[in-house]
Amino acid sequence: MQLYGLKTCDSTRLALKTLREAGQEVAYIDVRNDGMPADLLTKFLTIFGEKLVNKRSTTWRGLSDSERAGDSLALLLAHPTLMKRPVIRVGEDIYLGWGKDVQMALIR
Repeated sequence: MQLYGLKTCDSTRLALKTLREAGQEVAYIDVRNDGMPADLLTKFLTIFGEKLVNKRSTTWRGLSDSERAGDSLALLLAHPTLMKRPVIRVGEDIYLGWGKDVQMALIR
């Protein structure tokens, strides 16, 4: 299981803590420090579409209108902190966020 997020994100921290307490082995990837490969971001965008771009984030609010209108992949590559978090990958299954549906699917 890989969890992609930010160490300063409450949802990321809660997901990581809860999954580990449930006995899951979790590899944590900090998108700010570790970055995100283009092929993985492309895969996530294919699955989640625009939901992957966190338009409520501080990073988003700091972008110009022309930057916001740009290509989502280019934006996420330039600003990985724009990615909604966490993204959790378990084999071929990929989950976005830490809602009740994701929690029910991952905590057994």
